[in-house]
Amino acid sequence: MPRLNGLFLAVMLFASMFLCSCGDGEESVKVSLNKRQEITARPQQPAVTYAYLPQYSHTESFQRHHRLVEYLIEETGMPVRQVFPDSFSDHIRMFGQGKIDISFTNPFVYVKLANQFGAKAMARIIELDGRAEFRGQIIARKDNEAIQSLDDCRGKSWIAVDPASAGGYLFSLGHFVDHGVHIHDFKEVVFAGGRQENVILSVYAGLHDLGSIREGSLKVVEKKIDISQIRVVAASRSYPGWVYASSPRLSQEAADKIKKALLKLDYEGNPRHHVILEAARFIGFVPSDDSDFDPIRELKKKVGMDLD
Repeated sequence: MPRLNGLFLAVMLFASMFLCSCGDGEESVKVSLNKRQEITARPQQPAVTYAYLPQYSHTESFQRHHRLVEYLIEETGMPVRQVFPDSFSDHIRMFGQGKIDISFTNPFVYVKLANQFGAKAMARIIELDGRAEFRGQIIARKDNEAIQSLDDCRGKSWIAVDPASAGGYLFSLGHFVDHGVHIHDFKEVVFAGGRQENVILSVYAGLHDLGSIREGSLKVVEKKIDISQIRVVAASRSYPGWVYASSPRLSQEAADKIKKALLKLDYEGNPRHHVILEAARFIGFVPSDDSDFDPIRELKKKVGMDLD
C-alpha cells in the first residue's frame, strides 16, 4: 500500500508541473514519437586542393593566399580548398599521395615533383620587382666583423631554410661553389625547419654566423626586429621563379581553368586583383612549362644533388 501511495504522489506531482508550465491562454502541444527522421552528417564535397610550400608559418600562408583561393573559386566555378603541409617534405609527400592538386612551390621543389610524380608547370609568378625570377641571399649580423666576404664564411656556422629550399639554400650553395667554397668548408650547416623567419631570427640573435634566405624575406620580420642590423653579404644569380603546377590526377580541363584564371589577374588595371596580388606578395603571372626549369636541374648537378 505505501508503494501505491508513492506512485500516486509521483503522478500527481508530474501533472501539477505540466499544468503550471502552461500559462493562461497557452495551448499544450502534443508530441508524437511515432515519426522520426534520421539526421546524418553531410560528407565534405570534393574540392581542388591548393597548397603553398610552407616557407612561412601557416598563418602567413593563409593571409597571403586566401583571397587568391576565393578568386579561383569565383572565376572557375570549382570548389577550391587551401591545405597546409607542415614542412617541405610533407608538401612533396602529400602531392605524391594525390592530396594536393595545385602546388605553389619554389623551382627546386617543382623539379622534384615533376621528376617523381609528373607535375606540370602552368605559370610562374612575377615578383614585386617585375621579374619572373628571384635570387638567394647570404646574410650575417651587421656588427659581425668576422664575415665581410664569402671566403670569410669558411669555418663558420651556416643556418639555411631547408634542404629543399631554393632561395633559402640551393641558390646560395651554388653561389658558394662558384666561388670555391664547398659544403665541407663550413663548421656546420643546420636547417630551420622550412621557415625563412627562423633563419633571420637565428642570425639576428647570434645563434649562427650566417644564414641563407630568399630575396625579400627580410620584410617579413621587419616588425619583429631591427632589420638594419642584418647585412646581405652576397646574392646569388637569378633563377626561374616560383611556379604553379598541377597534379596529373587533376583533369586537363580543370587545370586549364586554373591557369586561365591566374593569367587573367591584372595588378595595375583591376583594383580587386591588385588587393589579391598585393596580399600574395607578387604582381602577376607568365605562362610556364617544364623546360623553364632546366637551369635548376643544371644547378643540382653542379652542387652534387640527386635530380629525384
